[in-house]
Amino acid sequence: MFGAGVGVVCGGMSTAFAGGEVNVYSYRQPELIQPLLDAFTKETGIETNVLFLDKGLVERIQAEGVNSPADILLTVDIARLVEAKEGKVTQPVIGDPVIEKDIPANLRDPEGEWFGLTTRGRVVYASKERVPQQNITYEELADPKWKGKICIRDGQHSYNIALFASMIAHHGLDYTKTWLTGLKNNLARKPDGTDRSQAKSIYSGECDIALGNTYYVGLMLTNEQEPEEKVWANSVKVIFPNAQDRGTHVNISGVALTKYAPNKENALKLMEFLASGEAQEIYAKQVFEYPVLPGAQPSDVVKGFGPIKPDTLSLTEIAAHRKEASELVDEVGFNDGPSN
Repeated sequence: MFGAGVGVVCGGMSTAFAGGEVNVYSYRQPELIQPLLDAFTKETGIETNVLFLDKGLVERIQAEGVNSPADILLTVDIARLVEAKEGKVTQPVIGDPVIEKDIPANLRDPEGEWFGLTTRGRVVYASKERVPQQNITYEELADPKWKGKICIRDGQHSYNIALFASMIAHHGLDYTKTWLTGLKNNLARKPDGTDRSQAKSIYSGECDIALGNTYYVGLMLTNEQEPEEKVWANSVKVIFPNAQDRGTHVNISGVALTKYAPNKENALKLMEFLASGEAQEIYAKQVFEYPVLPGAQPSDVVKGFGPIKPDTLSLTEIAAHRKEASELVDEVGFNDGPSN
């Protein structure tokens, strides 16, 4: 059962729902979203109940059907938002003046099924000691000058697939296949680990640069429980690829209204709150990401990376090329690592 304020359940949810509540199904850990939901409850008096799972939320909502208690779905990555839409567990929010005014069009579903809350850049982590250059492009990562110097996680990971899909959108399949082959041949080792462990590999000298998300650097720099991560993060600098032209590839954390939301009015109030400047700054600072609302500020740690010029390519276009990107990863044997 849920108590007052923010209730959290991992894996199960109470079926006793009174008025003045909104039920959040979340792929994001409760501790990351609780300050945001506390602020909403303080402002509106509406209590929030959270169900957190690290996978399977769409399948759960499908199984619950018309009796699902879920009102909104909070998630990260365009892939999961598209999965929710294609799984027919969401409904459109059309004509909401707050959402449509505050959220840039390229970070919203054209049919109103989801919208972005924060963005994260897929950037280059570079050794402060061994990489003097301050500018780079994604295209340059296939240049033989980086042979044996690049680390990356699994090519099929959603973070990389979204980047590769954006390359297809910008350059086409043939170019991206050649580029991906060049990137593969520049790897220091087989793709492995997490974004955090790529920073560790740079610190240890295994590679000079790596692809990673911006927010992981913020999480590592402030990790008091595992101070070794602070050491790794302090050994790298963040370089925003393509800052001189189209901008850096970004992905999102986002929100969707569920198909059978039993507390739809309260859910819409929460969604409008999430689009507000106050909530944008609370959330972005909590997760070390960038607010989507123009003018809202990220954390001081994130500001320390320098300004980001985001690629304005529509996320729906990126999503449309995800299958091709995944197929290319297999076709070039990306996860086998460098061929020579």
